[in-house]
Formats: sequence, structure tokens, C-alpha cells
Amino acid sequence: MMSLTAPTTQQEAATSTEAAPVRDLAALNAWLETLDAERRVEWALTHGHGNPALSSSFGAQSAVALHLLTQQKPDIPVILIDTGYLFPETYRFADELTERLQLNLRIYRPLVSRAWMEARHGRLWEQGMTGLDNYNQLRKVEPMRRALDELGVGTWLTGLRRNQSASRADTPIVQQRGERLKVSPIADWSDRDVWQYLKKHNLPYHPLWHEGYVSIGDFHTTTRWEPGMRDEDTRFFGLKRECGIHEDI
Repeated sequence: MMSLTAPTTQQEAATSTEAAPVRDLAALNAWLETLDAERRVEWALTHGHGNPALSSSFGAQSAVALHLLTQQKPDIPVILIDTGYLFPETYRFADELTERLQLNLRIYRPLVSRAWMEARHGRLWEQGMTGLDNYNQLRKVEPMRRALDELGVGTWLTGLRRNQSASRADTPIVQQRGERLKVSPIADWSDRDVWQYLKKHNLPYHPLWHEGYVSIGDFHTTTRWEPGMRDEDTRFFGLKRECGIHEDI
């Protein structure tokens, strides 16, 4: 069995104490790259900055990270940002996985309702890049920031993968975000790795996956994949890939 103790030159970074800045992220990431996803999770839960939580969009392949984390920490808080504009299938998928995996689901919502926002600002998602940015700040970034703060999260785990889009191609396994560590244990996984994990553990894709949706967010800014499209072209009318959660927090 591979040891979870880092080589001497990387040990200080790998065993950083709670809330202490990691001094050598490059060395730590180099070491974590040699571990499999399960051992990366074990490291994060053991040597992270405490109070771990997993964020999930309950998107196309979200069952992987949810299963991976709850195998080691069944009660880990799972943060879902309910924008009010998710697909009906997403709400049902969240219910299905919550029941099956006995998730400790924590749902956070924007401070303003759909009606309030649309009455005052109109349909922000139809107002170009500025409108999209304002929409995402109101309905995604602010609730996520509030969730992380209210739950006192010190170690934020995600299901980000490098091959999901060009904007994620350089995603490290661990990042320092202020006093918080952000850990993406399957950052280096391919689509085949995901498929094999889902098959091995008899886990489902999001139901819309089978209808041609490869990246699933809000219903008004998500489209089916068509030949000639990049996966990221199916989000935000092809103008952008990220909603801001993994850029601004």
C-alpha cells in the first residue's frame, strides 16, 4: 500500500497544520499527483484545513465525487446551490443521489427570488457578458461564498477535472484560497476514468446526459451538445464556461 507520508522534500507541505498556509504548493501537488483519487481524499481529510465540505452541481457526472467522498466521510456536508433555474431533472437527480448515498445535503439559495431579480433587472442571462456576470454573482457566487463561510469550511472539495474545458485545463489537485484549501481529487481523470468508476459502482449519470447534455447548469443557459461543438460551447451560449464559483472564490 502506498504511504500517505510525503517524501522528505515535500513532507512539510503535505502535513501542513490546520489553517496554516501551505508553503510549497508545487511540491505538494507533485506528490499528490502520484496518489490515486482515494488517497488524495484521505490526505485532504487528514491533513487539510479542517471542516471539509464538497460542493456539487448534481451535474452530468457528479455521482463520482459524491460517492468517492462519502465512502470515507459519510457525513461530509454536500453544498448544492439552488439558483431557482435548475432543470427539473436535476432536482430529481439530487433527490435520488441524496437517498441512495445518504448525503448530508446543504442547500443554499440566492438572497433574492427569481421574481425579485427579474422585476428589477430583467432576464440578466440574455444581457450579454455583463448580464451573465451579474446573474452568476447574484445566483451562484454569493450563495456559495455564504455557504462556505457559514459552514466554516476549511477544506473545500470539488469534482473539477482538467479535461472538462480549456478553462479547467490547469486545475491543480490542491489550491490555497485565503485560509481555505480547495482540493480536486479527480482533477486528472479522463471521461473514460469517470465512466469506469460509475460502471464499477453502479452509479448513474444525470438523466439529461442520455439526451445529449454534457454539461448541465441552469435550463436557460444550457444546450444540448451537437457535432462540431466543444463541451464548453453548451454553456452560457458559448460566451464562457465558468459561472464564477471556481474563479472568484
